[in-house]
Amino acid sequence: MRIAQIAPLWERVPPFRYGGIELIVSLLTDELVRRGHEVTLFASGDSITNAQLKSVHDKALRLDASVKEPGLYEQMMLFEVFHNAHHFDLIHSHVGCAALPYTGFVTTPVVHTTHGIFTPDNEKMFRRFAWQPYVSISEAQREPRLGLNYVRTVYNGIDTSVYPFQAQPSQPAYLAFVGRISPEKGPIEAITIARAAGLPLKMAGKVDPVDREYYRDRVEPLIDGEQIQYLGEVTHEEKAQLLGGATVTLFPITWREPFGLVMIESMATGTPVIGMDLGSVPEVIAHGKTGFVCHSLEHMVEVIPHAIKIDRQACRDYAIEHFSVQSMTSEYEKVYEVLRG
Repeated sequence: MRIAQIAPLWERVPPFRYGGIELIVSLLTDELVRRGHEVTLFASGDSITNAQLKSVHDKALRLDASVKEPGLYEQMMLFEVFHNAHHFDLIHSHVGCAALPYTGFVTTPVVHTTHGIFTPDNEKMFRRFAWQPYVSISEAQREPRLGLNYVRTVYNGIDTSVYPFQAQPSQPAYLAFVGRISPEKGPIEAITIARAAGLPLKMAGKVDPVDREYYRDRVEPLIDGEQIQYLGEVTHEEKAQLLGGATVTLFPITWREPFGLVMIESMATGTPVIGMDLGSVPEVIAHGKTGFVCHSLEHMVEVIPHAIKIDRQACRDYAIEHFSVQSMTSEYEKVYEVLRG
């Protein structure tokens, strides 16, 4: 099958450090190529892929300070995709609602994975193109009130082979938090849990420009460099080591998380996850088997001793069975076949 994959331009594919959507696009694209599909990836020019790469800019927009209007580059990329739509059997968009206005001008099937959240503004666009085929990344992400034409839910997958299994956590014991340092991800909540449990906390993640004030005023004063450590934005290898060495990974989100890659990344290393019962968390964590789904910070503190006793091999086996790149790609192939008729 001739497939076009459309990635965001903000990060390269795969991302150098943080970038969940770009990681998923990379894994899916390369696995489709491995299975014999003819794939063209539309992404930043510094992307690394086994597919044919098409780009309108030589590097990720986040890395180019000279770019002042990033939306223009996205529009140029989308023009290239849809101008050449007749060369593809199917187009798969990962750029939210940006590609929707172009779909009415082509006969090539287009499917849209809704990686993000719905907002009062983008909902207007989604409603206008509700008839387009959509894939959700969790059941919790769906908004039935919008009437979108969901064709399937496909859980994100990872290459579990690049997350080394650690049968025993590192000593001395510590808790891990990995994610953007932003209110919705719950870094302050993670610190609160660690202090209440009397355990060290190692935190990693990037601070976006919009969250710099939040980090400076509310998070940074809580970091003492001893019990509470902030490691900054780490590489994949550093993240895998951090998660694998942890006794437990904390996922104390304060919003309806669409998926939450760090949960499956942690489980792949063998480390159980304690998460707040919001969004996709109950769909990703096998309660009592790979971690615990909790209703309050106090509950998260209470279950830490129980989470420590969870079989780490069971965590890894669960991640491999339910959230591998192979299972994700197989699910997307089913979507493609349905849309091709």
